[in-house]
Amino acid sequence: MSLKVVIPTPLRKYTNGADSVEVEAATVQDVLNSLDSKYPGFRASICDESGSLRRFINIYINGEDVRFLENLATPVTDGAEVAIVPAISGG
Repeated sequence: MSLKVVIPTPLRKYTNGADSVEVEAATVQDVLNSLDSKYPGFRASICDESGSLRRFINIYINGEDVRFLENLATPVTDGAEVAIVPAISGG
């Protein structure tokens, strides 16, 4: 299944500046594996040592936060848009 992954500015250093990429995947986990295969180091920037999403990284599939779905096991459908969004804090 082909789907579009929106890459945030801080992670574009891994994708040679691309703001979105196409991947083949069935789950969010597959998306991350595919991205890391194409762009080494990508996964380590958004997942911790245990393989879980870092606290300050949010992933949305068609606007829905995967943490409220099945997290990394969340299925993705052909044509879905996956957005990786780093949390922003400040005062």
